[in-house]
Amino acid sequence: MITYLVRLVLLLLDWFWKAMDYRITDNKDEMDIDAIHDYLSSSYWAEGVPKSVVTKAIENSLCFAVLAFDTNREEKQVGFARLITDSATFAYLADVYILDEHRGKGLSKQMMQQIIAHPQLQGLRRMMLATRDAHGLYEQYGFTALTDQKMFMQLWKPDVYSQTS
Repeated sequence: MITYLVRLVLLLLDWFWKAMDYRITDNKDEMDIDAIHDYLSSSYWAEGVPKSVVTKAIENSLCFAVLAFDTNREEKQVGFARLITDSATFAYLADVYILDEHRGKGLSKQMMQQIIAHPQLQGLRRMMLATRDAHGLYEQYGFTALTDQKMFMQLWKPDVYSQTS
């Protein structure tokens, strides 16, 4: 029953955003891989990422796209987020963006609401992310700084994309 209600809320939000010239989808068939790659390959966190890596990442993740209707009522992708998850215990939120010209309209908040409410992400023990400059956004959805950084480790390869041909 809860899953049904969550889906209903998501459908209502989708309808509302269509009326407001934006909508958010988790349907990968509606996502513009070229637009996502263009943004990510020049971002501070994924600079130089090859398109093949972006494509593979999207194929293996739960993804969300913010689509805007232009003056001809055609859709253009203006935002994105993806989660790497087992859908049971853990998710990692990555590659979140809204194009500059569409910021300040509540789109990142709307996307985060849909992410947090998504049926595939209910009951997780932990959801993590890394951000340089959006702490305030994520804190609104319950994210906090790591309580014990000594528990966490990483294998860090900052130049991996420049080593890939």
